[in-house]
Amino acid sequence: MTGATPPAAAPPAATRPGAVGGGATRAVIWVQHLLGTGHTVRAAAIAHALAARGTEVTLVLGATPPPTLDLHGLRVARLEPVVATDATFATIATAGGVAYRDIAASRAAAFAQVVDTVRPDILLLETFPLGRRAFAAEILPVLEALPVPRPLVAASVRDVLVKKSAGKAAAMTDLARATLDIVLVHADPRFVTLADSFPAAAAIEDMIRYTGFVHSTAAPDDGGTDGAGEAIVSCGGGAVGRALVEAAIGAAAQGPSLQWRILVPRGLMPLLPEWRAAAPGNVLLEPNRPDFRALLGRAAISISQAGYNTALDVLAAGVRAIFVPFAAHDETEQTDRARALAARGLAAVIAERDLTASRLAGAVASAMAAPPPARPEIDLDGAARSADILVAEAACRR
Repeated sequence: MTGATPPAAAPPAATRPGAVGGGATRAVIWVQHLLGTGHTVRAAAIAHALAARGTEVTLVLGATPPPTLDLHGLRVARLEPVVATDATFATIATAGGVAYRDIAASRAAAFAQVVDTVRPDILLLETFPLGRRAFAAEILPVLEALPVPRPLVAASVRDVLVKKSAGKAAAMTDLARATLDIVLVHADPRFVTLADSFPAAAAIEDMIRYTGFVHSTAAPDDGGTDGAGEAIVSCGGGAVGRALVEAAIGAAAQGPSLQWRILVPRGLMPLLPEWRAAAPGNVLLEPNRPDFRALLGRAAISISQAGYNTALDVLAAGVRAIFVPFAAHDETEQTDRARALAARGLAAVIAERDLTASRLAGAVASAMAAPPPARPEIDLDGAARSADILVAEAACRR
């Protein structure tokens, strides 16, 4: 299939006082995850917050969403899904191996058709142009074709960006100035600012709106006992994390008194039978679960990478934590985030290159000998605040 799946119908949005044009605001959110699924999870949370405020939201997905993601009540348009084929990000392709460049034109036309049909008051681009530059030919023609007066055009970026050369960073901020009205930064500036990882942010400082971290409210605990007193090991929603799973299986064998629960993302599921055969009796391996936060709330310790959503889940749970940040191929985002948390006494960190079963077992023993960290005072209401900012800024443009 090429192009886009037509948006699924959503329940009619209620009108909201102050909405653009006196009725319901219309928003289109474009999102593309490549390796982990955090970008799509964050965009969906903002979409739900907008919908709760009476906005008619169309979520344009460039990759297949994780199976645990709730998209109920949203209009969803699905472009031909592509992801990075490995951690180098060098090749972007469909699951069937078709290169993105071969379907870029049809995806661009499909995205343009969605925007032309919806005629949004708000166009939110996840990460672009402060990332996702490989999709410029898909996005820039849509921006150039927007009617006058234009809708509000905003970027949505996480707390930490991968470090770039000065030249690339300047090009990104120049493009942001040329194409955007505002940049939503999903962080609590008391904790971290965009400039900490992206010094070129000074060039767009007047465009930045800090929203707090985007962390949707967890479902009520169903009273289950899964995870109670356990070590919960997670690798996010992407296809990386094999080394962490295998180190955890080895570490569990060195500490048989602790029960380990290892959650396996969809991209690593083919290895599940092999891992189950190799695991000691105190290890349970299972697919990622939608009640991950409830598991963390009952756990003795969390062992994970340091992606945006996982790190927030860990902080909100107030659980002991060991982060093994993804750092292959010059990726710096997770390492920067993990170090910031460690500096505040909220977690221990093992560099990916230093990960072994013995080192992980020792870190777990040390963490278990100490009390859980105190929950930090941190703004986790970023989805709601993002929605409020977008609706208010769009109203001001009319």
